[in-house]
Amino acid sequence: MAEKNILMIVGDYGEDYEIMVPYQSLQMVGHQVDAVCPEKKAGEKIITAVHDDGGAQTFDEKPGHKFSLNASFSEVEPDNYDALVLPGGRAPEYLRTYSEVIEYIKHFIKEEKPIAAVCHAMQLLVATGEMDGRNCTCVREVKTDAETAGINWNDNVTVDENLVTAQTWEDHPEWLAKYLNILGTHINHS
Repeated sequence: MAEKNILMIVGDYGEDYEIMVPYQSLQMVGHQVDAVCPEKKAGEKIITAVHDDGGAQTFDEKPGHKFSLNASFSEVEPDNYDALVLPGGRAPEYLRTYSEVIEYIKHFIKEEKPIAAVCHAMQLLVATGEMDGRNCTCVREVKTDAETAGINWNDNVTVDENLVTAQTWEDHPEWLAKYLNILGTHINHS
């Protein structure tokens, strides 16, 4: 397996599990993952949040971790990356207001590089204007946004060419397995 250089775009109050689990899992199998956030440099931190079903009509939010970025957003060159990961949580709501973030995501879409998106990350994909006709899933609270953008919404982890989408962190085993398959990652179970 050839190591892939993977860009992960994160932000404050991104979902803790949707950042930490893919970040560590992809490194564990040999990939380089650069976690970046607009206006922040390598070594700076973002604050994550844990979202769960607490019995209310929407998710409740608990404090997560202070996650250290290992790369600087200002130094990102999308051509230097083989793939993209977009975690969910509240961060996509404000990350989509950064034109550079949207341009980076468009690069991965147009170049047909592997993209993994989970939960509210659909807000970032929708903001590109490039999703009409794609088959995807996302957290149900963003389903209307996805369908309004012309996305064919599915009720489970979905692979559409280079794009792997999931509803929540509970989908990690299937979502990450399908993403690793698209990356061409083979794990030796000896």
